[in-house]
Formats: sequence, structure tokens, C-alpha cells
Amino acid sequence: MATFAKPENALKRAGELINVGQHLDALMALHSLITSRRYRAWQKPLENIMFKYVELCVVLRKGRFAKDGLIQYRIVCQQVNVNSLEEVIKHFMHLATEKAETARNQAQALDEALDVEDLEADKRPEDLMLSYVSGEKGKDRSDRELVTPWFKFLWETYRTVLEILRNNSKLEALYAMTAHRAFQFCKQYKRTTEFRRLCEIIRNHLANLNKYRDQRDRPDLSAPESLQLYLDTRFEQLKIATELELWQEAFRSVEDIHALMCMVKKTPKASLMVIYYAKLTEIFWISGSHLYHAYAWLKLFSLQKSFNKNLSQKDLQMIASSVVLAALSVVPFDHTHGASHAELENDKERNLRMANLINFNLDPKLDNREMLSRSALLSELVSKGVMSCATPEVKDLFHVLEHEFLPLDIAARVQPLLGKISKLGGKLAIASSLPEVQLSKYLPSLEKLATLRLLQQVSQVYQTITIESLSRMIPFFDFSVVEKISVDAVKHNFITMKVDHMKGAVLFGSVDLESDTLRGHLAVVAEGLNKAWAMIYPSVKKSSKIADILPGLGDMVEKEHLKLLARKTLIEKRKEEQERQLLEMEREEESKRLKLQKITEEAEKARLISEVEQRKRERILRDIQQREIEEAQALLQEAEKRTKKKGKKPILEGEKVTKEILMEMQRTEQEKEKQEMEKKLQKLAKQMDHLERAKREEAAPLIEAAYQQRLVEEKIIHEREQEKEVELSRQRHEGDLQEKNRMSRMLESKRVFEQQVIHRRQAEYDRLRQEKDEHVRQILQERKQERELKRKMLFFLKTEEERLRKQQEEEEARKREEAERKKKEEAERKAKLDQIAEKQRQREREAEEKERLRRESLLGRSTEPFSRSSEPLGNAQPVPAVVAPAATPAPGKYVPRHLRQQPAEGLAPPPEPDRWSGGRRDDRPGTDRWRNDNSRSFGSGSRDDRRPPGGSGSGSGSGSTWSSSRNSSRVS
Repeated sequence: MATFAKPENALKRAGELINVGQHLDALMALHSLITSRRYRAWQKPLENIMFKYVELCVVLRKGRFAKDGLIQYRIVCQQVNVNSLEEVIKHFMHLATEKAETARNQAQALDEALDVEDLEADKRPEDLMLSYVSGEKGKDRSDRELVTPWFKFLWETYRTVLEILRNNSKLEALYAMTAHRAFQFCKQYKRTTEFRRLCEIIRNHLANLNKYRDQRDRPDLSAPESLQLYLDTRFEQLKIATELELWQEAFRSVEDIHALMCMVKKTPKASLMVIYYAKLTEIFWISGSHLYHAYAWLKLFSLQKSFNKNLSQKDLQMIASSVVLAALSVVPFDHTHGASHAELENDKERNLRMANLINFNLDPKLDNREMLSRSALLSELVSKGVMSCATPEVKDLFHVLEHEFLPLDIAARVQPLLGKISKLGGKLAIASSLPEVQLSKYLPSLEKLATLRLLQQVSQVYQTITIESLSRMIPFFDFSVVEKISVDAVKHNFITMKVDHMKGAVLFGSVDLESDTLRGHLAVVAEGLNKAWAMIYPSVKKSSKIADILPGLGDMVEKEHLKLLARKTLIEKRKEEQERQLLEMEREEESKRLKLQKITEEAEKARLISEVEQRKRERILRDIQQREIEEAQALLQEAEKRTKKKGKKPILEGEKVTKEILMEMQRTEQEKEKQEMEKKLQKLAKQMDHLERAKREEAAPLIEAAYQQRLVEEKIIHEREQEKEVELSRQRHEGDLQEKNRMSRMLESKRVFEQQVIHRRQAEYDRLRQEKDEHVRQILQERKQERELKRKMLFFLKTEEERLRKQQEEEEARKREEAERKKKEEAERKAKLDQIAEKQRQREREAEEKERLRRESLLGRSTEPFSRSSEPLGNAQPVPAVVAPAATPAPGKYVPRHLRQQPAEGLAPPPEPDRWSGGRRDDRPGTDRWRNDNSRSFGSGSRDDRRPPGGSGSGSGSGSTWSSSRNSSRVS
């Protein structure tokens, strides 16, 4: 595939291929980019590429490519931007679900379209033959070809996502969401096989999570958020298993939840535990484990009573009644009676396991019968107050079956109570997580319990009772059912009884009714009775004929013959029944044997498969070892050839030849070769040293002679060259003298020309200098004018601000005076009003006093006490209200500062201070060219060089027309 410089180029190329219909080529281009090692750093274009990649995978149904791409993308963005991986996976699942729903909507018969046992299984040979042989495809087959592939792809999508997210702590929520969606998929389309496989996948993920605890991004189950997500997933699994009626998988889910709780050693919330025990009740009831079913109901009752504060009294009665009836449904005898030691140990282990699931703490050292039993459960019901919360019908039923002794009336007492209980039940109002409580499902077990109690109590009263009487006493079942129940009870030593069908009687007790002692005793009694009969009724004469002695003998023989025939027929029927039962037993045994054989064959098949796998692994290991040995031998032979050795090192036959041994041998040979080479090099270096020393000793005199000869030759050459140089110097000097004499004639002209050039350049320099000075003076003058204008403008702005500030102060002072004046006027007005009100009250009191005196005089009462009592009132003078005099106005209104001192007797006002100086020090640098260098601050009394010598007066006395006009306008 072609490589791309940028990821955007690959996306563009894929779009071009898609436009021309080459979806597979586009997928391969994106796949090569994603799996390339060049793009291991996450960037935003990679996310867009992944969106397009998963879209192509969904369109082409390439699940393997999608898995590879998502794994590579997880490696890229795991530590940088894991949210991008989450968005890509959500988009992938959304597309797969949308395609599956579209295919489902196109199919008209969904049940026929999904009539496939396993979505992961390939087509069978017979299906392929049918598809090729059949000319016309049926509608169900076309639907299957349309819908089933998309549902297979959707199932593969869920498996892929779960596999990618199984050990990622940053995407636990997405893992839980995917598991929930997979569960809903199995529930919606009744996919039992996929549901079992999905449960096994999640179970293996958790096992691997606990097995490999040193992974970097492993989820921490001790964290509350992670634990809650895993528990929610397991409880959803438990709900779907019960809804699909996969009770074995539901029980395994319960074990998974219990193992998870034991692993983190934390108890989930009460709402989740309610669901846990509710599902346990269903599982145990379906499996026929009524004792564990009752214990689960007891735990459920305790949870609801303790944590559900909104539970109504009616719902509490229904739950308590369910607990009591579940406990009564347990058979009252011990199933372990007469069992072997191995069976007892298995039952004990099973009880411990179930007790752990129900969260009952049991001591494994106790006897099996003391762990989980019906009697212990009933005592707990009484001690924990469950009986007090049950309905009256359930209480009465419990009392009749467990405490009362009514051998003849127990059925009559129980039957109406069972009729009332069968009408109770329904959905609970508050506890929505609980299953629908139906008490009618306990009726068969309660009827069986009532039958056992009746047989037990009748056995204590009677030794023999007829079958008809016993059948009338038990209205629940036929006698055949009663007989089966009694057989089970006798087997477990609950009662002792026998059924005699010949006599139509039921015998209770342990006495052997057919013993020789009892038979002889009856014979003696019969013989004595015959003797007594002969003594009472003696015979008159002996009959000579049998007919005279026994006149009804023929009829009796006929009757006996008919009885014998009937007995023979009955015996034949019983034999046939026994043979039929034997055949059924043989069939059951055969079916059990076949099942066991099938299980054995499957186990053998699994063993053979495991052995094949083991042999395959061993063969692969042998191949790897052989390949390693061959490689090592090849390396050794190559090294031997390189070192020119004719034979290789022999290996002992008893020695185990491995790659490590051969590599060690090769390293040893290389070390030896290296040492030998170093020795050779040292020897060669020594020889070269001696040879070089001998050469130099021989060459030393020859070199010296050659050197002396070279000195003589070079001296001769030097003298010859020296003479040539002297001659050449003499010739050059003479030529130079001649050239000097020739050029001396132009010396005066050169001097004149030089003076002319200098004068002309000086004049040009002076002209440029004057122009530059003039330009500088102009610039300085302009800058001085600009500074003057700016300074005047600043002074104008400051004076204007000062004027506005003073004007604002005058306005505020005027407003304050006006407010004070209004306050004083209001106080005077209130004082006058108070004075008037006081005078009015005084007049009213005087009028009341006069009226009171007039009334007393009319009634003839004495007025002295009243006059004395009213004397203070008469003498009391009203205290006038102290009215604050009006504030005398000020000598004048508020006068501005510049108008407060008016000139007396027509004198002119005093001159104002110089507004230019204002007592402020000029902080500007003294380097301005428009000021004198010796200027001082205006506050020191000196004058500005810009003002006339007339002083710093105001108004007309100012030398500045602009400032004078401003001051005069402000004064006016």
C-alpha cells in the first residue's frame, strides 16, 4: 500500500475510492495508515479517519478489521485522549445497531429470520446443498440471509468492544454500557446461546483482572464507582437470565455476585440486595430447594423491614405470609436418613455453599442437621417476629399444622384456610423490585404437608384403618397419590405404616401382622369356639350324605371359584403393572446410562481434544527447540568455516544439546580465536620494531653523507642567485632615476591643480554648513512655538477646570443653605402646630372637667375629692413647646471668594496673584531653549521673562492680552 505524508491525505484518498465504489480498497488504505508506526502520536485527523474506518467496516461487515483498528487506536490515544476512543466505539456500536435494525425492519417474519441456534456458527453442509439445489428460495430463507448476517455482525461488535475495554480503568462506564446493551440484545431476540457465551466472557474478564494485578490501566475494584458498575452489570445479567428462564446461568450469576462481594469485602446497597434475594427465591423454587427458598424469603423480609421505610402494612403482611408459607412448604422429615458418609459430606458442603450465598454464617464443624433445617427456620420465624406480621389465615394454618393434634378434623380445618390463602397475593405497591407475590403456588406443598401431618397423627391413634376411611379423611389427593407420599415418608422414617390392598386396610405400627404366633393364637380361639358350639348345639344324628351335611356347598364352591378367578385376574394385573414399572425403570436407567455415557463421551472427547492441544503445543515447542538448535549449529559451522577449521568440536552423546550450550561453545571458540589473534599481533609488532630499528641504524651514515653533499650544492646555488639579484637591483635603480627626471617637469602644474580642487571643495562645504545651521534654527524655532502653544493650552485647561470646580462648590453651598433654611422653616412650622395642638388638648381637658363637675353636681355628689384631685390639673399650666427660633440669616448669602471683600468707599479691589505662577514650582527641565538658563521658580517672587516689567498684577495690569481677557471675563 502507498504511504501518506499526512493523515488527511489518506482520508482524502479513501473518499475518492468510496466515490468510485471501491470500498474495500478504501478500507485497506485506512487500515495501512492506522497500523503504521509513523502515526503513534494522537492528533485530531486520526479521529476523523477512525470514524470513516469504522463506517467502512460496518458497511463491509469486516469485524476483524474493526477489531485490529480499534486496538491500534487504543494504543495511540490511551494516555493522551481516551475520550476520542470512547466516541469512536460509541459511533461503531451505533452504526452496527442501526444496520441490524434496518435489516430487521426489512424482514417481515423476524422469528423465522432469527431461527438460528448459534450466531457464531458457520453454515452447515446441508444448508449449503439446499441453497444450491433449490431453484426457488423460500421467504424464510431469504429473510435469514438478509437479517442473520447483520445480527451476527452486531454480536461480533459487542464481543469486540468488550474485549478492547476489558482492562481499561478510564472507560469502565463504556464497558458497563456495552455489556448492558448486549444483555438487552439477548433478551430482545431470545438469544440464549449468546447470553451464556456473553456471561462466560464477562466472567473470564473478571478472572483475568484478578489474575494479572500488575497491569498499568487495570480497574481498581476497591473504588466505589468501579464496584458499583461491576455490580450493576452482574445484577442486570441476573435479571436477564431469570427473564430468559436460564436458571442455571442465573445461579452462576448469583455466585458471581457473591464472589464479587467477597472479593471487595463490601456489602452493596439494600436495593441491590433486595433484587439479589428476590432472584434467589425464584431460582430455589424452580430447582425444588424449598428450604433454601424459605431462607431467602426470610432474608428478603429482614431487608424490607429494616431498610424500606415506605413499606405499607399490607405489603409487609404479604411478605411475612410468603415467608411462613415457604417455611411450611419444606417437608417435615430429614432426607439424609440412611444416607452414606459420602452423601452426608456432599450434603454438608452443599449446605455451606448455599448458606454463604444466602449470607448465613454457619460453623462447618457442626452436624449437618444443625446447620440449615426446617425446625431452626420455624424457630427463627417466631423469634424474629415474622409470625406476628403474617395474615390471620396464615397464622391459623401454621397453628393447625404445627401445634394442634386433630387426626380426624385436620383436613376439614386446613381446606378452607387453603381456599382463602389461594385468593391472596398480587403485585406489591412499594417494593417494586420484588417479584409478584402469589401465595397460591404453595398450595400443593401445603396439601402434601397436611397429608403427612394427618398420617402422622392417625398413626398415633389407630393401628388399622380402612383405605376408604383414610381416603375420605384426605380430600386433597387420590389414594394413589397418598400412597406415593406415604412411601416417601416411610423411606425417611417419618411414619411406619403398611398398605394391605387385599384387606383394604392401612396398618400402622411396627408389629408383624403375619407372624406365626398370632396365626396360632387365632387357630386356638377358633378351635375352642367350635367345641363350645358343639356343646351348646349337639347334633341329633349323623348325616350319611355330604349334601345333607352341607346343603349350600355348591353355591359356596361356585363363589370360591369366582373369587379365585378374580384374584387371578388381580394378580395378573399387578404382575403387568409391576412389569410395566420395571420396564419404565429400565427405560429410566437406560436413559440415565445413555446420559452418563454421553457425558462420559463428551468428557473423553474433551480430554482427547485437550491431549491433542497438548501434543500440538509440545510439537510446537519441539519444533522451536529444534529450530533453535539448527540455527545454533549453523552459526557454529559458519564460525568454523570462517576460522578455517576442518572439524567441529565433538559433542558427547549423553549431553543435552541446546541452543544455550551451542552459543556458549561458540563464545568460547571466539574468545580463544581473539586471544590467539592478539598474540600474533604482538609477535608481528615486535618483529616490525626490530626490523625498523635495523633499517635506521644502516641508513644513518648514508643520510649524513647525503646531507653534506646537499649543503655544498645549495651553497653554490645560493651564490649564483645572489649575483643575479644584485644585477637586477642595479638595473631597476637606474630605470627609476630616469623616470624621476622625466616626471619632475609636471610638479608645478600638479600643485596648482591641487590648490584649485581644495578651494572649490572648501566653498561647497561652507555653503552646505550655512544651510544646515539655518535649517536647525528653523526647527528649533518651530519647536519653541509648539511648546509655547502647548503650555498656554494647558494653562487654559487648568484655569477652566478651577473655574468649574469653584462654580460647583458655590452651587453645592447654595443647595446646603437652601436645605438648612427649609429644615428650619419645617421645624418652626412643626413647633407652631404642636403649640396649637397642645392648646386644643388643654381646652378639651377643661371642657371635660367642666362636664364632669356638672354631672356630679346634678347627681348630688360631693365635689371635694374631685376638686382636690383635679386641683393639680387646674393649677398645671401647659408647657409651651420650645420652638427653636428661626435661624438668623447670615450677614449675606454665599459670596464667591473673589467677591467676598468688596472695595470699600469705591476703592479698587486688591490685585489678584499672578495666575501664571500660582505659587507652583516649575518642574520642567531647565534645558528649554525658550527660557533663560538662570530662570527661577515663579513662587520666589521673580518675574517671567515673557511679562513686561509692570509686575504680576491681574486684569489690566497683565502683560498678556490673552490671560487678561480671560480674567476680566471671569470677574464680570
